[in-house]
Amino acid sequence: MAERVIPLVDQRHAALPAGVPERAIPATGSLSDSLGRPLRDLRISVTDRCNFRCSYCMPKEVFDKDYPYLPHSALLTFEEITRVVRQFVAHGVRKIRLTGGEPLLRKNVEVLVEQLARLRTVDGAPLDLTLTTNGSLLARKARALKDAGLQRVTVSLDGLDDAVFRRMNDVDFPVADVLKGIDAARSAGLGPVKINMVVKRGTNEHEILPMARHFKGTDIVLRFIEYMDVGATNGWRMDEVMPSAEVVKLIHAELPLAQLEASAPGETAERWGYADGTGEIGVISSVTQAFCGDCNRARLSTEGQLYLCLFASRGHDLRSLIRGDAAKGTPPASDEELASAIGQIWQGRSDRYSQLRATLAPDQGGGARRVEMSYIGG
Repeated sequence: MAERVIPLVDQRHAALPAGVPERAIPATGSLSDSLGRPLRDLRISVTDRCNFRCSYCMPKEVFDKDYPYLPHSALLTFEEITRVVRQFVAHGVRKIRLTGGEPLLRKNVEVLVEQLARLRTVDGAPLDLTLTTNGSLLARKARALKDAGLQRVTVSLDGLDDAVFRRMNDVDFPVADVLKGIDAARSAGLGPVKINMVVKRGTNEHEILPMARHFKGTDIVLRFIEYMDVGATNGWRMDEVMPSAEVVKLIHAELPLAQLEASAPGETAERWGYADGTGEIGVISSVTQAFCGDCNRARLSTEGQLYLCLFASRGHDLRSLIRGDAAKGTPPASDEELASAIGQIWQGRSDRYSQLRATLAPDQGGGARRVEMSYIGG
């Protein structure tokens, strides 16, 4: 087996400037990128910290006790996040997903949820407000999140076998506590709950069927995600990817499946229903079957960098517009200027990394400098 090499490259601060265009770009609720893709979905990382050390995301060899996390002063405040989101919503965003790191580690995150829940889309509807979590703190937070206005949660869970789960999270956290969190979310009404399982060949593929059996017959949607080449620290190799087609074939042999229609434009998961009508699963094939063509998602880092692709190497620095620069005598941007800057960035977007993965040169995104998933969220 080849020696695993983990490049220690910190991409958090390598931001592109976010300029305000000379001619305002009005927020009409209909903004498209250079490939005609609308802006509908915004993922917001609220912290770069996590209490798990999963090898495919935050390997302990890199994210150890000496790792330099962002200082609290660098993070966007809840009020700053809400202000930015308001401009995104004016451009047509309808869905907000809070991520991390582990978002429930951000103190009083339910206050942010409450602020975002008050916003309305351009046609007056509430936002689709969701959160992705590892579930470790969900049992104690589920009710407060629901009361604040959160609608749904997605829980990352990579196996039911306790030994496998403890090995994958690498902090000896028991799977039983995550299952309690899932139960608490269902009881609080944060549903339908979705479960995301990253399948890494040679590590947890034997957990696919136990997971399918366990959640079949419930209102929980289980989704299997191909192990992705996000970031530079997880030592990704193609031979550790189990294609979604194999996952579907494995489950179908024991629990017959029938393919379902996509639930919404730009949906990343291919949906399959159990033939006996007792629920569904999904597969996310970001390695073997790219879905760049209708990708409508943007990502905002916890310190205010706007990323146009999960596999991007650099973001656009919105924080400098939000806060201004007293040392340079630059005032904070107005809402109109902030909206125009966002519009200009999205209109110039041409990212489609997954479609081009095999052909990209290192300086085009095919190298090892992509942003870490722990920093920008999934």
